[in-house]
Amino acid sequence: MGQKVHPIGFRLGITKTWSAQWYADKDYTKLLQEDLRIRRLVEEKLAAASISKIEIERGLNYVTVTVHSAKPGVVIGKGGQNVEILRKEIGEISAGKVKLEIKEIRQPDLDAFLVAAAIGGQLTRRIRSEEHTSELQSHHDLVCRLL
Repeated sequence: MGQKVHPIGFRLGITKTWSAQWYADKDYTKLLQEDLRIRRLVEEKLAAASISKIEIERGLNYVTVTVHSAKPGVVIGKGGQNVEILRKEIGEISAGKVKLEIKEIRQPDLDAFLVAAAIGGQLTRRIRSEEHTSELQSHHDLVCRLL
């Protein structure tokens, strides 16, 4: 049996960077839970925006959340409404001033996370359509027997 190594942990500091950039001595668990709540909130609110990754950076009195999205127009909304709503909701979770940055992924076909999410969505749609097809086929068989 070979040694199992986490694919991101193996590359940290060499070809990949950390997804959260901050340091804390005493409040580490509190800030980590805060980060997880922020990520969960952004993923739920922006499920249709093709979000690839969320980076969180903390300073003394601020939190910078960078959202990498293939559809920045969905994230921003009309006149920046969605951004302001999301900034306020993140502000309720976090104690510091919130800065929200949206970065566009120019070639979403080259992002592994987005490609995997698209394939997963296609498979679930296909399975659902096959379930309905089998139900229709069984109804069709029943009608043919009756005739």
